[in-house]
Order: sequence, then C-alpha cells, then structure tokens
Amino acid sequence: MKKAIISDFDYTLGDSSQGIIASINYALDKMGIKKPGRDEAVKTIGMSLGRTYEILSGRSSTSEKEDFEKYFKEKADEVMVSNTFLYNGVLEMLQSLHVKGLKTAIVTTKYHYRIKQILEINNASSLVDGIIGGDDVTTPKPSPEGINKIKEQFNVRPEEILYAGDSVIDAEAAQAAGVDFIAVLTGTTPDEAFKKYPYAGIINSVTDIET
Repeated sequence: MKKAIISDFDYTLGDSSQGIIASINYALDKMGIKKPGRDEAVKTIGMSLGRTYEILSGRSSTSEKEDFEKYFKEKADEVMVSNTFLYNGVLEMLQSLHVKGLKTAIVTTKYHYRIKQILEINNASSLVDGIIGGDDVTTPKPSPEGINKIKEQFNVRPEEILYAGDSVIDAEAAQAAGVDFIAVLTGTTPDEAFKKYPYAGIINSVTDIET
C-alpha cells in the first residue's frame, strides 16, 4: 500500500517552459554563446543546469557552468513564476491524495524556493508536504538522493512510495531509489522510451494516477 506520492515538477505537475527558455537564452547571450532553437532547449527541461549548459553549448568547463547557472537564476528570478502554470486538475488531484491520507512531495531540479513561490501563487502550499529542490541535494537526478531524502522525511519504506515523472531521468532516479515509477506523457519523452525501465504504469497525465 502506498503512503507517499512524489512527483517531478516540470512537465509533470506544470509547465515552466516559457520561463526556462527565456532564462536559458538570457544566460547564453550574456556568455556570448549562440542561443538554441526552442525544440533543442525544451529537450533539456528537467536536467540540472550544469548538464543543460553542457548539452546546449558543447562545453564542460566548471567555471562556465557556474556562470550559466548564475545568469539563468538572475533571469529566472524575474520571469519564472509568472510564466509557470499548473496543469488542469493538479490541485484537485493533490487535494484528493490528502483526503485519502497520502503524503505528497515534489523532487525536482528547480530551486526549492522557486517551487515554494509557485505553490504559493497557486494556493497549493498546504497540499504538498515535502519539497526537495536541486539546491537541496549534492547530486541531481538521476541520483536517488532527492527521493531518499523524502523517504527519510516521511519515514516510509521504498515500497510505500510512488514516483511520477515525465523523463527517463525520473525513471532512472526511481529505479536507483528502489521505488515504483509511473511515467506521464505531458513532457517530450515518448512512451516507448520508458519501456526500457521498470514502471508501474504509463499515463497521459499525472491526474490519471490511481491510488
């Protein structure tokens, strides 16, 4: 029996793509690097900022990745929250999970405070019991560190957790943590890609989760 439902954020609970792309373009422009096309940028959503920089720039300098993260954050602080929306039915789903006595959490590469801001503006703060952001871990997904932190916080066993996400990074994190994974198709990853990993289900939307 599940006691906790953990979700990724981007392309799982909501869409921040406009703010993310604006922040990517701003950071790369400040660094004198050619901006990617939208499709190329969108495919990096959900990755750590360091990995995003490596893919979009073809460079791996640690100092450059730190500069990219600094400039990205600079722009994101201006535009991210106002350019983020929760998917239809997400608030109702979170409320339903609480009524059933389940704990809810978000494990994401987004900063912790950014998730708090997004939840606050959507009147959803009371519906999420735990947040692990990219700044709360030493190793980002697909490391299981974030999921393990929630496991400890909620004092639940791996078999009592269901993790929902839209990317193979999420599938790999769930597998590494030893928890059941459910794939959602609101992101850019096709269903076939998830079939390489253990999964409890592949659904069109996180709101289709059955507990």
